Amino acid sequence: MSSIDYQRLTFEYQACAEQAAHTDPVTHPVIVVGAGPIGLATAIDLAQQGVSVIVLDDDCTLSTGSRAICFAKRTLDIFDRLGCGERMVEKGVRWNVGRVFLRDQEVYNFDLLPEAGHHRPAFINLQQYYVEGYLFERARELPNIEIRWKNKVVGLTQQGTPGSADASVTLTVETPDGEYQTTARYVVAADGSRSPVRKLIGVDSHGRTFKDRFLIADVKMTADFPAERWFWFDPPFHPNQSVLLHRQPDDVWRIDFQLGWDADPVAEKAPERVIPRVQALLGPDAKFTLEWVSVYTFSCLRMDDFRHGHVLFAGDSAHGVSPFGARGANSGVQDAENLAWKLALVLGGHAPDRLLDTYAREREYAADENIRNSTRSTDFITPKSPVSRVFRDAVLTLARDHAFARQLVNSGRLSVPAVLHESTLNTAETDTFAGRMTPGAACVDAPLARHGQAGWLLPRLGGRFVALVFGAPSSLDAASLAALEALSGDSVPVMPVFVTPDLEAACDTHDVHSIWHDTQGLAAQRYDAAPGTVYLIRPDQHVCARWRSVDATAIAAARERALGRTAPEVAPLQCAA
Repeated sequence: MSSIDYQRLTFEYQACAEQAAHTDPVTHPVIVVGAGPIGLATAIDLAQQGVSVIVLDDDCTLSTGSRAICFAKRTLDIFDRLGCGERMVEKGVRWNVGRVFLRDQEVYNFDLLPEAGHHRPAFINLQQYYVEGYLFERARELPNIEIRWKNKVVGLTQQGTPGSADASVTLTVETPDGEYQTTARYVVAADGSRSPVRKLIGVDSHGRTFKDRFLIADVKMTADFPAERWFWFDPPFHPNQSVLLHRQPDDVWRIDFQLGWDADPVAEKAPERVIPRVQALLGPDAKFTLEWVSVYTFSCLRMDDFRHGHVLFAGDSAHGVSPFGARGANSGVQDAENLAWKLALVLGGHAPDRLLDTYAREREYAADENIRNSTRSTDFITPKSPVSRVFRDAVLTLARDHAFARQLVNSGRLSVPAVLHESTLNTAETDTFAGRMTPGAACVDAPLARHGQAGWLLPRLGGRFVALVFGAPSSLDAASLAALEALSGDSVPVMPVFVTPDLEAACDTHDVHSIWHDTQGLAAQRYDAAPGTVYLIRPDQHVCARWRSVDATAIAAARERALGRTAPEVAPLQCAA
């Protein structure tokens, strides 16, 4: 158990340099508004790439209550790259298996990661205050991040022509010592679903609000339930409604009870209402204490455009979904990763400002996918017409015995990263491939080894452009190898990583290349790789091009496209129906 109670931490307000009258105005590279998971992830990612970041937060505490608890494998891969993934997984409750019940009978179960050879589980459950605490502690280790607590943004103006070197954003910030102004080239608004920055810009989100209420109860108890996701439709202990059960660290269990739209959100939080509901599930003699209780209503919505001049929106400030499927926080962390590498390259003068337009288009596409899945889940879980209810119950009844019906059961399509098939940063394929690792896909992991030490593929990728070559350097002709090596010395380097079935090549301690042994052949299998196959990987671990042989000229051209230097004008990605 952690010795730090992250829910009760408070951080001191300190006056900043801009509040001193004699200080000359400074334009910061990036100001992030919001010190929640998305704001902190963005700041850490930028800082690791050498960008100085100011983080403003109107509060001086971390979150209370479990809130976002389900963190998906893709998010854990990102946390690994940010330097705090191991702490998250070590503290969190790992799970891959879910079970769906109709009344008191199990309908079916599923395994989200049935295959071996992955470093991280499909999901962990970890209270949001731990996630924020670990991210904060990681941010504090980086000297180019300054977090300003009790700094509330109350004004915003943009200067200059968007995209030009003279463009900037000036924020008016309210503090216990009064107001001050501070300026940045770019502002990242990660200030939550009620986003004050969004209101200052004068825009809003659009979508659908669902007329239903749910009660969250964090219950501390000792129980022998397995670390699985259990979802009940119409259980006998809560008839005509649904219930979700998750295990969390520290013997805390998360229970979500559907209440219906007519429920009184204030009255339902009272212990005399909550305790009988929990006892109905656990039994009248169950011993437990209530840790945290909340009642929520949710919407599926998003801003029309995630970019407004030099202000970029990420996480809940840009989009919102229902909690079914764990798509909110996971999608927000992926926003942060998509944005950070692009911002770093634009600020460094290595990419044009229009590269940031692709952040908006790619993550708007991902938001549409999440909203579509979230809306379908909510409509299945909470049918609002007799016909919908009959359909849902028939599907659940058939699912006990028929596999086809299980595909229709929707207790929350769980978060997976969007595949950015139509991104303008992708290079069109000229060779034939099978499998999931198409341009636009997030890279999958595989076990590797080097110099006799076990490792994983994903840590070799990310934070830079990588040419992932399947084969040893000795398998390339001298000219191709020299041209590939030359790319690693460019202003935006492409670093070669070699993955080979040749154990001896990966054990050569005198070799200057990054050569890794594909210990189980899973890397080649998952990437449909033959000898000589090469993938170009973006800094956010998404595939942007692939070929059946190494051609340094083609790799360089694909990198230029992925930097937005040669890509066509950015248009919205079309989301499939």
